[in-house]
Amino acid sequence: MKIAVVGSGAWGTALALRLWKNGHDVTMWCYEPERVPLMERERRNPRLPGAVLPEGMKISADYACVSGCAMVVMATPSFPIRQVSRQIAPYLEQEAVLVSVTKGLEQGSFLRMSQVVEQETGRRTVVLTGPSHAEEVARDIPTGCLAACADKQLAELVQDTFMSETFRIYTSPDAVGAELAAALKNVIALCAGVTDGLGYGDNTKAMLMTRGLTEMARLGIAMGASRETFAGLAGVGDLIVTCTSMHSRNRRAGILIGQGKPVQQAMEEVGAVVEGYYAAAAAYELSRKMGVEMPIVTAAYQCLYCGLSAQEAVRDLLGRQKRSEQEDAAWS
Repeated sequence: MKIAVVGSGAWGTALALRLWKNGHDVTMWCYEPERVPLMERERRNPRLPGAVLPEGMKISADYACVSGCAMVVMATPSFPIRQVSRQIAPYLEQEAVLVSVTKGLEQGSFLRMSQVVEQETGRRTVVLTGPSHAEEVARDIPTGCLAACADKQLAELVQDTFMSETFRIYTSPDAVGAELAAALKNVIALCAGVTDGLGYGDNTKAMLMTRGLTEMARLGIAMGASRETFAGLAGVGDLIVTCTSMHSRNRRAGILIGQGKPVQQAMEEVGAVVEGYYAAAAAYELSRKMGVEMPIVTAAYQCLYCGLSAQEAVRDLLGRQKRSEQEDAAWS
């Protein structure tokens, strides 16, 4: 199959490599034209150190590289995805299948990434998400992900296209839950990093992750998602890997914030897009719009945008009115 991967960050590069290893004709699109000659010459991408770009994999900065492709994988960060989708739309084949692998919510509209892609391209989009650090996928470390779409046939096509001996893909009809879980877990992972930076231990992180998952599911169910999705790869699976690994940019940024670094400085030191920063604002506004209580997300928003210190946020969360866990569950 002829496939274009639109985005040359770590995740886009890892997926392009996976698709090439699966025997597909792959072109990777790069936002920065000046980087293309270097990658073509050295067959390496600084965004994914250690990975070798095969000679047969094409690299392009031209939006027209999606022409003739049966599948187009959208792998840009969340903030430019609408613009990029709009730019590639005129070159898409009528029957092209689009796959969104970006995790986030659009600022202002609160739309999921697949919704943004669908609006700009007019194509039904499959969501591919799950606990999958690019560094490990590129090294063929066993990984499981979820292809989510209401159209079962399209989800199964993506499953067949990406699946390999080390990259296992499950299908789901719940794109709403899969994408909300993917975006919201970045906020919780950033908070997990903050607790590390503050010097707290495993007990604190376990509490944060468990209560964070409850908040994620509460908002998801209010928006029509299935509760089971949050107990699967897109929910608890992705939450575990992002909150506990130093591969996670969100966790690394949180650690720096917990250590006292200003928010913007922390993100600059990470050196890549910290999606949890953007997702915190969108999730906070969305929770208010939906009337869903999300105290951890609210605390994250106040720390990131309103100047609340990490210590004050922890104090406020621990000082909340006592609750019954059963009564406070997302599915009660």
